[in-house]
Amino acid sequence: MTPDRPQLAISGAIFRDGNILLVRRARAPGLGLYSFPGGRVEFGESLHAALHREVDEETGLRIAIVGLAGWREVLPAGGGGHYVIMSFAARWTAGEPVLNDEHDDFKWLAPDAIGDLKVTGGLAEVIATARKLV
Repeated sequence: MTPDRPQLAISGAIFRDGNILLVRRARAPGLGLYSFPGGRVEFGESLHAALHREVDEETGLRIAIVGLAGWREVLPAGGGGHYVIMSFAARWTAGEPVLNDEHDDFKWLAPDAIGDLKVTGGLAEVIATARKLV
């Protein structure tokens, strides 16, 4: 069932040794596209707590959040939801990626090496801002 109001979500631009983590979505929305780990903020949960929870659930990584790197509003064509995504810059602190069923691949890439990879909209802008913060 589609919610009747915008959903608040978070994502993390996670850097490790100069590289950024991208995960490939294994289901809609964004099936097959690379993006950042993240998801919906639960009622009563702070943005930072939501990001730590989502990154842990989706990748098993531990991170240190550095700051807000941007936001995007997503209105999928044909309906299917309305999301406001707050994207944070973060540093990897521990763990190796172990993906849950929401993702089927991950890559640690230099920010300028994304090339022709199919990514979600606005990703390059968030990476550029996040890179300045870390």
